[in-house]
Amino acid sequence: MSENSAAVSASPNNEQRRNKLFLALAGVVGSVALASTAYWYLYASHFVSTDNAYAAAEIAQVTPSIGGTISEVHVIDTQAVKKGDILVVIDPTDARLALAQAEAALGSAIRRVKGYVANDGGLAAQIAARSADEKRAAAQLTSAEADFQRAKVDLQRREALSTSGAVSGDELTRAQNSFASAQASLVAAQAAMAQTKANRNVAIGSKEVNAALIANATEETNPEVALARARRDQAAVDLQRTVVRAPIDGVVAKRQVQLGQRVAAGTPLLTVVPMKQMHVDANFKEVQLENVRVGQPVTLSADIYGSSVSYRGTVEGFSAGSGAAFAAIPAQNATGNWIKVVQRVPVRIKLDPEELAAKPLRVGLSMAVKIDTRVRN
Repeated sequence: MSENSAAVSASPNNEQRRNKLFLALAGVVGSVALASTAYWYLYASHFVSTDNAYAAAEIAQVTPSIGGTISEVHVIDTQAVKKGDILVVIDPTDARLALAQAEAALGSAIRRVKGYVANDGGLAAQIAARSADEKRAAAQLTSAEADFQRAKVDLQRREALSTSGAVSGDELTRAQNSFASAQASLVAAQAAMAQTKANRNVAIGSKEVNAALIANATEETNPEVALARARRDQAAVDLQRTVVRAPIDGVVAKRQVQLGQRVAAGTPLLTVVPMKQMHVDANFKEVQLENVRVGQPVTLSADIYGSSVSYRGTVEGFSAGSGAAFAAIPAQNATGNWIKVVQRVPVRIKLDPEELAAKPLRVGLSMAVKIDTRVRN
C-alpha cells in the first residue's frame, strides 16, 4: 500500500516537470523565432543574393584591317600582353608596292598641276597674239574693202565710157581684172578676219579651261594633288596596318591565326581579355530587384578561391531585358498552354581593381553575390 501511494505522488511531479520542460522549450523556440524574425526584418531583409553569377570582361577581338599572308605570329594562348605589343605581322610586300605606286602618282599629279600653272601664262600670251592677229586682219579687211570699192568705181566709169569709145577695150579689160582681183582679196580678207576671231576664241576657251583646273587652289590644295596625296596616305596607313598590335592590356585567348595563313580584312585572329577590367554579371530573379539601385555596395566570392576570399564591388547597371528576352530563341509566351516562370535580369557589378590584381579572375568563373540594399542613392 505504501508503494502505490509513492507512485501516485511521483506521477504529478513528473507531469509538472514535463510541463516545465515543454514551457522552457516553447520559450526557447519562441525566442529563436523572435530573434530570427528580428534579424530578418532588421538586417537580412536588406540583402539580396544569388550564386547565378559569373565573371565577365569586355574582350577585344583582334582582326586585321587589310588582307594578306601571315608572316609572323608573336603570341600564344594565355600569354600576357601590353597595349601596343606586336601580335601578328602580315607580309608587307604588297603594301610597300602600293605605297610606291601611290607616291609616284602623287609626284605625277604635282607635276601636272605645275604644268597647269605654267600653261596659264602661255595661254594668256596666245590670247594676246590672237588679238594682234585679229587687229591685223581687221586692217587688211579695211584695205581690201577700200581696194574693192575703188576697183568697182573704176570699172563702172570705164563701162560708162566704153559705149562712147572714150575707153579702149584693153583698158576696160584691165579694169574688169582689177575689180575681180579686189573682190577676191576682199573675200580672202573677210575669211582671214573670221579665222583670227575663231583662233582668239579658241585661245580664250583654252585659258578658261586651264583656269578652272587651278581656280581657288594652290599647288598643295589642288583637287588632283589632294586626291593623290590621300591615296598615298591611305597606302602608308595600310603598310602600318601590316603590323597588328594589342589594343589593350590583357591575356591572349582563342588564338586562331597560323603562320602562312591567308587572311582577309576582318578575319578574327585572336582575342585579348583585359584581366584588370573584369566585372561580374549576376542574374537576379525579378522579384529580388525591387530595392536594388545603381551604386549599392556588393560583397562577392569566387568558387575558385572559396568563401575565405571576398571581393568588394558596386552595382553598375542593369540589363535592358531579361536573359530569356535576349536568348537566341526567345520564349514565345503567347501560346495556349502558359506557365509563368520567374525571369532573371542580369545585373552588372563593378569590381575593385586592386582586389582583382591581388586575386585575378578568369572569364566565366562562378561567383556568389550579395547586394546591400540599405544604401539608397
